[in-house]
Amino acid sequence: MAEKVEPPNGTWHKGKHYYTMWQTVFEIDTKYVPIKPIGRGSYGVVCSAINRETNEKVAIKKINDVFGDKIDAMRTLREVQLLRNIRHENVIELKDVMMPVYVNSFKDVYLVYELMDTDLHQIIKSPQPLSSDHCKYFLFQLLRGLKYLHSANILHRDLKPGNLLINADCELKICDFGLARTKNNEQLMTEYVVTRWYRAPEILLSCDNYGSSIDVWSVGCIFAEILGRKPIFPGKDYLNQLKLIMSVLGTQTDADLEFIVNHKGRNFMKSLPYSRKKPFSTLFPQAEPLAIDLLQRMLVLDPSKRITVNEALHHPYMSSLFDPKVNPSAPYALNMEIDDTMEEPLIREMMLREMLYYHPHAAYDFY
Repeated sequence: MAEKVEPPNGTWHKGKHYYTMWQTVFEIDTKYVPIKPIGRGSYGVVCSAINRETNEKVAIKKINDVFGDKIDAMRTLREVQLLRNIRHENVIELKDVMMPVYVNSFKDVYLVYELMDTDLHQIIKSPQPLSSDHCKYFLFQLLRGLKYLHSANILHRDLKPGNLLINADCELKICDFGLARTKNNEQLMTEYVVTRWYRAPEILLSCDNYGSSIDVWSVGCIFAEILGRKPIFPGKDYLNQLKLIMSVLGTQTDADLEFIVNHKGRNFMKSLPYSRKKPFSTLFPQAEPLAIDLLQRMLVLDPSKRITVNEALHHPYMSSLFDPKVNPSAPYALNMEIDDTMEEPLIREMMLREMLYYHPHAAYDFY
């Protein structure tokens, strides 16, 4: 539980109070009253809290020493910038980024999100049965949120069950945008992206020009995991990952491998022993035929032949849920490239500008 404490340096600051949870001190605005810690990662700790001004429950994520690692700082800045520009019911809402006491020397960042009950990873590994309607509704919401992101020019690039938050009423929201990029980014190919089990073949094979189809592959892996209650391609390393994929999809024709511009990658694929395609209907005998049909259109090796998010929403499997008239695209495409060569002072200044968006009356002079 949250325990109120003295400030670490003994100095109280106006508008702030202090709590400790899981040996972590939270210096937060007095309008937030923590309830309990609910998650932990390499970044720090997340707690649930109540906003006393609105009486709503929120999640507060403390990112420790955000500038201690430049990659972490850039991920945080990207997520904050992106979520400020995105409003969709299937994307997590960032409600606040707290102002620090010392603008020139702050180390920690506190992000305030809407509070969700659990995530899809926890649901999949639980003994709770999932009806075909549950499966369909989770997939529909994921596709719906993704359609909005893709129409805003955003690739999520790290879709996995743990990044899909769920409420008790089965409402789903996409979260964790630290790896997201706009589609025209020159740096797309240079980075290690997407948790391996959900990583598209074109990334594993070092293809130069990938696009929104990488998210569709991840959705296919997630859908298969919902249907089968276990990961479909749990690779131990990237070569093993490719072998697992081919053991299910079967040996491909030369035409199906043409998209692999990397000669080493194409030769590796051709060197694999012949394998017969495993029918998805055999792997997921409980699934309805339309679910199987949609899944096999998502998990296609060649990205140019993979179904798009929009086509997936128009698939007959989605017909009971999808209404094109109430599933709009984003009003405009985003272009929010951050220069990866930026140094800490500029990252700090840009982070402060994001904070001021939520606190326009905070009278701080950056310079």
